[in-house]
Amino acid sequence: MAGSVNKVILVGNLGRDPEVRTFPSGDRVVSFSLATTESWRDKGTGERKDRTEWHNVQIFNEALGKIAEQYCRKGAKIYLEGQLQTREYTDKDGNQRKVTEVVVPRFRGEMTLLDSKGAGGGRGEGDFEGGGYSQGGGGSFGRSSPMERAPAERRPAPAGGGRLSEQLDDDIPF
Repeated sequence: MAGSVNKVILVGNLGRDPEVRTFPSGDRVVSFSLATTESWRDKGTGERKDRTEWHNVQIFNEALGKIAEQYCRKGAKIYLEGQLQTREYTDKDGNQRKVTEVVVPRFRGEMTLLDSKGAGGGRGEGDFEGGGYSQGGGGSFGRSSPMERAPAERRPAPAGGGRLSEQLDDDIPF
C-alpha cells in the first residue's frame, strides 16, 4: 500500500460545553468531550447493556470552531469527522503523560449538528434547527453546495418576521 489514512468518524453527544482557547498567535482551538455509546442485549440474561466511550475533541478549523462555540451545548448530538492525534505533555506534578485526541485540523474535517430544534443542548438560538458544515481539501475553498451554506444563507428572509416555527405552520399534509 502506497499511503495510509487517519480518519475518525463519530456520532455522539457532547459531555460538556465547548471551551475556546486563544493562542498568542491569535489562532483559536475549541475543545469538548464527546460520548459515544454502544448498546446490546446480553444473550444470557436478556438484559440491555451499554458501554460509553469518551473522546476528547480539539477543533482547529476556524469555521467549524465558530459553529461549535455558537450552537453546541452539553448533551447536543453531533456527527464529527477528524483524525487521531497523540501528544505528550508534562502534568502539574511533573509526570510525563500521553493523550490521544480527535483533532479537526485547520483545513479539513466535518461537523453536522444532529439535534432538531428544542432537542438536547438547549442552544438558545430558537430559529436554528441544525445543519452540516464542512471544510474540505482539494479545490473547495468555499461553501458551494446548499447543504454546506450557513443557515442564514440557505433561508430567504421571512416576509412577515417571526420565528421559523410560526412560518412553517401551514396546511401541507406531508
